Amino acid sequence: MKRPYIATLAGLSMLAGLAAGTAGYAALRLARAARLAERSRAFERLARPEGTRLLVVGDSTAAGVGASEPGASLPGLLARANPSLTVVNKAQPGAGFEDFLAQLGGDEPFDAVLVLGGGSELVRMRRLSAVRDSVRRVAQRARVHAGLVVFMPPGNLGSARAFLPPWSWWLTARSRRLGEMVAQVARANGALCVSLFQERDDDPFARHPRRLHARDGLHPGDAGYELWQRELEAQVQFSARLRKIGRSSARRGADF
Repeated sequence: MKRPYIATLAGLSMLAGLAAGTAGYAALRLARAARLAERSRAFERLARPEGTRLLVVGDSTAAGVGASEPGASLPGLLARANPSLTVVNKAQPGAGFEDFLAQLGGDEPFDAVLVLGGGSELVRMRRLSAVRDSVRRVAQRARVHAGLVVFMPPGNLGSARAFLPPWSWWLTARSRRLGEMVAQVARANGALCVSLFQERDDDPFARHPRRLHARDGLHPGDAGYELWQRELEAQVQFSARLRKIGRSSARRGADF
């Protein structure tokens, strides 16, 4: 198992240990999450050389943990909607924003960068003021690779079936703060941000947990990733932007 994911599970286990009444329940969910992460394989695809190129960085959700197959993850769904899209996926389960910086290493150009994740920061109890600087550096580094950068911080982690009160309440508060902070930093650095956070009473993952969550009660399942794709398209018209980039590149190529 990758080291960042082990650190994340350790943080989750500490949360479970702090509340003895929920320790057994959380431990079962975390064990399932670990097994799903070990079996996951991040979606990648090499399409036509003249097609649009997307770089994906992030954590277990960007790696598609919880999806029935790589093609059912969010990057896989984007590839299905955009047949000429090349997807390079550097995501690692358990990664945080500092790890995203390493995933953005090198100087290979892309047309778009999708930064998907941040849940590990919530459960590791890392100060969000420190996370802010990491997000800023990720945004600046991503802009070196591509003109279009989109952040998708996690939704309401307190809605996950893996957590019970009082820790679900605490995680909801941290999820809300992280989403607001990432959106602010993204806008300040020329990036877009998709908000997945909703209060528990309105959160589809809380209202339909078995349909939208994977078996571990923590990650999205196939239907959950489909919901995220709809949010990505509704909030920033991601596929339309990719197609526009592709048409512009084709016209530039025809001019030479």
